[in-house]
Amino acid sequence: MSLRYHIYDALWRLAWPWLRLRHWLRHRDRPDVSRRWRERLGHVALPDDGRDTLWIHAVSVGETRAAHPLVRALRRRYPRLRLLVTHMTPTGLETGHRLWAHDPAIVQAYAPYDHSRWVRRFLEGARPRLGIVMETEIWPNWLRQAKRQGVPLVLANARLSERSFRRYRRFRWLLPLEWDAFVQVGAQSAADAQRLRALGLSRIAVTGNLKFDWSPEPAAIALAQTWREAIGPRPVVVLASSREGEEARFLRAWEGLRQEWAEREDFLFHEPPLLVIVPRHPERFDEVARLVERHGLRHRRRSVSLPHPEDDVWLGDSMGELYAYYALADVAIIGGSWERYGGQNPLEALAAGTPPIVGPHTENFADVVAQGVAAQAIAQVRNPQEAIELAQRWIEQPDERAAVIANGAIFLAAHRGATERTLELLTPWLERERNRTRRDAGGPVTPRPEAH
Repeated sequence: MSLRYHIYDALWRLAWPWLRLRHWLRHRDRPDVSRRWRERLGHVALPDDGRDTLWIHAVSVGETRAAHPLVRALRRRYPRLRLLVTHMTPTGLETGHRLWAHDPAIVQAYAPYDHSRWVRRFLEGARPRLGIVMETEIWPNWLRQAKRQGVPLVLANARLSERSFRRYRRFRWLLPLEWDAFVQVGAQSAADAQRLRALGLSRIAVTGNLKFDWSPEPAAIALAQTWREAIGPRPVVVLASSREGEEARFLRAWEGLRQEWAEREDFLFHEPPLLVIVPRHPERFDEVARLVERHGLRHRRRSVSLPHPEDDVWLGDSMGELYAYYALADVAIIGGSWERYGGQNPLEALAAGTPPIVGPHTENFADVVAQGVAAQAIAQVRNPQEAIELAQRWIEQPDERAAVIANGAIFLAAHRGATERTLELLTPWLERERNRTRRDAGGPVTPRPEAH
């Protein structure tokens, strides 16, 4: 192992006590999560049921949701395959649990931290026939150890922003990455494919974005209908996946507009719209509640009750219900795009039939936003005040809002199909690994074409 990798491992060792303490502090009230610390060191427990294992890594909530259509397709095509899905964040783990807890063939765990010994322990314990890494979660020892242990990796739904590309180019001298550990890459767009090739990856195909293939679970739609029955005909605007600094700006804009709506005699509805705020990170729920109180707005929390008619704000302090909030809303304002966070996924609102408004900072979804704006399915404005004013216009002009919703349905339909294209990309490698297993066991081998 090169000197640079020895230094890299030593830094992980030095960070270990702090990582352990951080894990305990974040999860001391959640024993079920706290007990998973050993998974961070590569310990993984899989049932001894004779199944081959396919490893899928989805770092957090967005990647987990993106993986869901692919997971469903893999379960249909390869019912005997066990899927080991790993995550880096508690929210990713919880999202996956809500999606797949009913399926015993899907096992979830935390991914190991990137020390060579911990990664090697994980690969030896899981013995995956193939590893699928979602989007851009790339760690040096994951590549290095997978290559040494003969575990082929596929980078699926891959995206690489121009900013991330420049960062990789700038710091590649620090720790050279063994890109050839990826035997196949499925890129979201031609621009992503071009940047990935420039980094040194090969065998790249443009498969599209798996997030276009997502559809809300029936349970989320049913929950939204329950909320709607309780709220009544009052319009609802949701600020979804909001980040630090964004809620305060929207609350200031909302205060003025709320007063204007309350004083207007020509307003279409008996009551001003309800603002629903859904912070992206659960550790900020209390902080946002205090912020709403400081603004003098009447509010309730999802964890306590449904909103009352006199409430101004409903705080969505729940996990795994984002699609229900989108399905409830008349207009969705996408968080993470009003400060320099890079934006969140507007396709989730479109899939729920709700027109989305995004801010100026959408680098993480630049292609999606550009295409959606061109298709008049997504609106992009400069600041929260403009977002609130546009939401008001769509509420007061239902024909315009309906046109945006129709454009969104057309836009989604035109870009679907990434799941099937990704599955076809994986099939030669999955069949190759299955044939290798059969050869090792002395069983029959089914001829399959080589991956193109």
